[in-house]
Amino acid sequence: MSLRKKIANSAWFNRSVEGLVAGWIRFSGGTTRWERTGFGPLHELLDSGEPVIMVLWHQNLAMAPYMFDLSRGPLCTLTSAARAGRLVGQVLARFGFDTVPMSLDRRHVTLSRTVLRKIHEGKSIGIAIDGPNGPARKASAIPLMWARTSGCRIFCVSYSVHRAIRLPSWDRTILPLPWTRGVMLCREWEQTVPRKASPEQIETLRLDLEAALNDVTDACDRATGQLKPES
Repeated sequence: MSLRKKIANSAWFNRSVEGLVAGWIRFSGGTTRWERTGFGPLHELLDSGEPVIMVLWHQNLAMAPYMFDLSRGPLCTLTSAARAGRLVGQVLARFGFDTVPMSLDRRHVTLSRTVLRKIHEGKSIGIAIDGPNGPARKASAIPLMWARTSGCRIFCVSYSVHRAIRLPSWDRTILPLPWTRGVMLCREWEQTVPRKASPEQIETLRLDLEAALNDVTDACDRATGQLKPES
């Protein structure tokens, strides 16, 4: 095994990286002056003990700890089983989130059983619906299957900031710089997934969910000047 792989596989190295990433998230997120909009309906459901499904784009994963208030209920996040995904999972675990790894080799039915069991335990589910490998901002239909079976309501969440670093990754991950201003927006997806939805209906709903999350994301970017206002 090469020295590079030995370092990458080192538990000490990985814990150090996890600590640095978690520290940056706490520092940048904690010093950002956030304006939160639309979280009332979500909080009402969580306070009543009803779990929900929260969807976001992969680019917004960094600030997930600031999007969901764990004092209102537990959250289980879906992360990639690849090395980078495991890092994300460990970082989120430091903030108190439960995590389930998604693998390309893992059958959807097995993953869904695990997720539905978490929902039955009263845990909300958070998932980047263009993950784990993209393409960016193209939604998966998997959350629709979970909503159909569990009856959970789906909420779209996103954020944007005035000053940030965008990583040169496939998803263009956004990392807020310290002492900036940002907005977070939460909006319920108002469609219902029929219990016996046809493949054509699922595809129509998938596109609708994708458009809804894009609308939320674009609204955040317009509010911070990252996207020009609509004329």
